[in-house]
Amino acid sequence: MKTLVVYDSLYGNTAQVAEAIGAAIAGESQVLRIGEAKPSELGSFDLVIVGAPTQGGRATDAMRAFLSRVSALEGAKVAVFDTRLRARWVKVFGYAAGKIAARMKSLGATLVAEPEGFIVEGKKGPLADGELERAAVWAKSL
Repeated sequence: MKTLVVYDSLYGNTAQVAEAIGAAIAGESQVLRIGEAKPSELGSFDLVIVGAPTQGGRATDAMRAFLSRVSALEGAKVAVFDTRLRARWVKVFGYAAGKIAARMKSLGATLVAEPEGFIVEGKKGPLADGELERAAVWAKSL
């Protein structure tokens, strides 16, 4: 299986999760920051995994701009993740993964799993204990 993990990261936490996912996924995988990935090539992978930090209840501006350049993913298999704080007030605004998943579905993609969130301890991190291991387990389940 040929997999692309495409992500954005502000403080390195989402990058760490993306790398853990890429290392754990079965088959051939590429892990690319959004500046390295080409929206037109997403459909050439068997599975596309998209991840971003949650900022103000949504993905980063850079991730939203990247997704706006994706024209169609009819029949593509995708999975989505984000990094997020565990604070209760954050739930009021929502999380990036759900909004990314909605965009992917609107382009015709099929979600292979529910959007997943990985916990950071503060705005700049670090990741909560065990989150990289949990990311690897999640990746293997896809």
